[in-house]
Amino acid sequence: MTPARVPIGSTGVLTRRSVLAGSAALFGGAFLATGLSGCAATAGRSGAEQLAFWHLLTGGDGIKMAGLVDEANADNPGFHVTQTVLTWGTPYYTKLAMASAGGRAPDVAVMHASRLPGYAPGGLLDPWDLDVLAHYGITEDSFPAPIWEACFSGGELFSVALDAHPFILMYNTEIAAAAGVLGSDGQLIDIDSPEQFVDVARKMQVVTGKHGLSYGYLGDGAQMWRLFYTFYKQQGADMTLTPGENVEVDEDAAVTSLEFMQTLLDDTIATASGDYATALAEFVNGESGLFFSGVWELPTMTAANVPMDATPIPTLFGTPAVYADSHTFVLPHQDNPDPARREEVYLFVSNVLKNSISWAQAGHIPAYLPVVDGPGYAELIPQAHYAMAAENLNYDPQAWFTGSGSDFQNFFAENVQSVLLNKTDARAGFQGFVRRLNVLLSKPNPVR
Repeated sequence: MTPARVPIGSTGVLTRRSVLAGSAALFGGAFLATGLSGCAATAGRSGAEQLAFWHLLTGGDGIKMAGLVDEANADNPGFHVTQTVLTWGTPYYTKLAMASAGGRAPDVAVMHASRLPGYAPGGLLDPWDLDVLAHYGITEDSFPAPIWEACFSGGELFSVALDAHPFILMYNTEIAAAAGVLGSDGQLIDIDSPEQFVDVARKMQVVTGKHGLSYGYLGDGAQMWRLFYTFYKQQGADMTLTPGENVEVDEDAAVTSLEFMQTLLDDTIATASGDYATALAEFVNGESGLFFSGVWELPTMTAANVPMDATPIPTLFGTPAVYADSHTFVLPHQDNPDPARREEVYLFVSNVLKNSISWAQAGHIPAYLPVVDGPGYAELIPQAHYAMAAENLNYDPQAWFTGSGSDFQNFFAENVQSVLLNKTDARAGFQGFVRRLNVLLSKPNPVR
């Protein structure tokens, strides 16, 4: 049953949203509850609100999202969502910023949670109304705390998370069994120290005869950062980026992380100079037993029939922590948003979240807890085996220049790749990265 519409901002307090709600009366029955209808009927239904939706999801993710949009359109004849898929990374975020600033913004868009600090303070996004979200069953207790908190800026909710996509550890179950590193439950044994991880990887290397671990990083700042930041945060270390001030870091923790990564890249545990494609192919072909990757590679493993399972990256340095990001829904800023269309956006987003079990099939951890806690999710393996990672997520340190698809991780690579190639001292390489951050912190956010 589709919930009855609730006027946006109807809290009894005079706000911009309540003014919009008053204007909505001009639309007559725009806020009336609607029944169910097929997709084709929705598209052609007279009076249906036409919603523009931008995102950067392609490949398997794009197919899954298209299915969710079709399902929402079919279930809700009061709106029809049209997708626009743009190029991932800088092109997408640049165009989204320009559209918001120029008065040509879509009704709703996808944004990585890590990009929020660069957009919300600059006025490029509108906040979500918590009361209206709650009317559609979207409340704080519906999300893991780290995900919910990552969606706020300046005390207001500027994004609604669809998922978490953490960096995880995949493993070949047949190789692990031959290496004697599976527990009685058929899953990888608990690993709680750097030394034990090295031991497990070496045992797997004996089985494969090539490598124990696949980790591709060459020319890929994102890959370098994901693993580094996981180990850094596992030491309880923070990285604070305050505009106009020098970065606050734990240099010793950073050096420990980088030196452990050097240990792994010894041409026996893992190749010393592999790129992402090489690492992926190596693991798929059974030439390694472990693979550091994101959850998004699960469809690749499924298609290749790799005998595998997965787990959150083991806590090697004391504090449970993993690097992650989230796809979130945002409201690109509009000077005069149409209240009827915006109301339908809330319904659309709630519909997608509640049906995100199909999104989980692509590997992502649904942010909406009723989906993860439902019986269908428990049957998804290996997804159910790494779902607990959502409780220990760590997004990029907040700054206007950080986040997925930004240059932040490229700046990391510029200073750290030579460290991983054993051409630069770990401390000197990290200090170069810190100097680069200090230059950025001295500059204002260009999208304000």
